[in-house]
Amino acid sequence: MTTLVLDNGAYNAKIGYSHENVSVIPNCQFRSKTARLKTFTANQIDEIKDPSGLFYILPFQKGYLVNWDVQRQVWDYLFGKEMYQVDFLDTNIIITEPYFNFTSIQESMNEILFEEYQFQAVLRVNAGALSAHRYFRDNPSELCCIIVDSGYSFTHIVPYCRSKKKKEAIIRINVGGKLLTNHLKEIISYRQLHVMDETHVINQVKEDVCYVSQDFYRDMDIAKLKGEENTVMIDYVLPDFSTIKKGFCKPREEMVLSGKYKSGEQILRLANERFAVPEILFNPSDIGIQEMGIPEAIVYSIQNLPEEMQPHFFKNIVLTGGNSLFPGFRDRVYSEVRCLTPTDYDVSVVLPEKSVQSSGFTYFNFIFSPITYAWEGGKLISENDDFEDMVVTREDYEENGHSVCEEKFDI
Repeated sequence: MTTLVLDNGAYNAKIGYSHENVSVIPNCQFRSKTARLKTFTANQIDEIKDPSGLFYILPFQKGYLVNWDVQRQVWDYLFGKEMYQVDFLDTNIIITEPYFNFTSIQESMNEILFEEYQFQAVLRVNAGALSAHRYFRDNPSELCCIIVDSGYSFTHIVPYCRSKKKKEAIIRINVGGKLLTNHLKEIISYRQLHVMDETHVINQVKEDVCYVSQDFYRDMDIAKLKGEENTVMIDYVLPDFSTIKKGFCKPREEMVLSGKYKSGEQILRLANERFAVPEILFNPSDIGIQEMGIPEAIVYSIQNLPEEMQPHFFKNIVLTGGNSLFPGFRDRVYSEVRCLTPTDYDVSVVLPEKSVQSSGFTYFNFIFSPITYAWEGGKLISENDDFEDMVVTREDYEENGHSVCEEKFDI
């Protein structure tokens, strides 16, 4: 019996058989401006000749799976002959879902996985539980860890003790990668170029140029300087999708600091946007979201736990999710949590290392560990001796319905 592990994120699906490598694939459908009628699914985005003005059709809204028609089509594609050629009669699935998921969504998922696809057994689990499992496997002497999962829709902060989550201390911050990209689009549209329709391009800009400042006010002062002294300013060459397929940063020595570029490239000049956008993760109140930033929320979450457990959580803070790939993210989380924590506690913040892998599919050759960390945890769980006790089999489901899933899955 093979096991398929699917970390079904709101932006990327991390998928692979437990005995193979992982692929990171967009969990959505696209329509392009040029081919209006054709819908592209998942990694068919590579086939779109002109991805400017790309229209996203997402299965997730505000972090919850609400658009089942789109999700079904993405899954049909992933499980089908072009990708994983799943033999449902001989396959178990481990699939992730958000914290505090709605019962109606859970029931729909049970029905689709068991009745439509007819998987032999299902384990429905939070991504954080898989990350915690992976962390405890790598660090067998530790009993506690706190998972900071900063993804597309939300940032969740979840303490785990002996692989059980502490529900009373879970915190959700309503800031994720989607909000950062949208904010960057708004700033650029207001300051220099109308890019409100260019989600795909600006998301690439965000990933290429943004970083987390270690000293916001110092960087702000540098960003105000003129000419050579302004080390923050960067020129980003936008793709035109004929000669330039992917945008890139101009090397420092090629930047024209005053006047126009002679070449016909379209340039975005970015200064304080580079660090002011990721700063929202640390100070959501900057754009009027009345919530705590990530470091404050980590400390608040840990303070909700019994005092004798607190030191163990402070020294096992694990960062996962796409936003943790911003340069400087880990250092900033560490320095701020350190400032807010009593001096007699050790603080340690772990960012899983990047690992290089070439996969059978072309979409991702560099696999960034913070993104695939939960998937790797799922792979480990599928190899556990007690895996069969954790899943709900198809016979169980056909006999007892949704109630058996509610009992078994700690969601």
